[in-house]
Amino acid sequence: MIDPASNDASVQGVRHFNELLASEPRVSATAIQTVGSKGYDGFAIAIVTADE
Repeated sequence: MIDPASNDASVQGVRHFNELLASEPRVSATAIQTVGSKGYDGFAIAIVTADE
């Protein structure tokens, strides 16, 4: 389960990555959540849509 109050360094790192990805106008991206034995997991797919 996603804990919005989590201070775990790994969670914070993924959040920061997703924020950076979302703020980049030259990129179109989506994050896909997958659930396995850990109860959480996922990946992001991004494509560069502009040179500048």
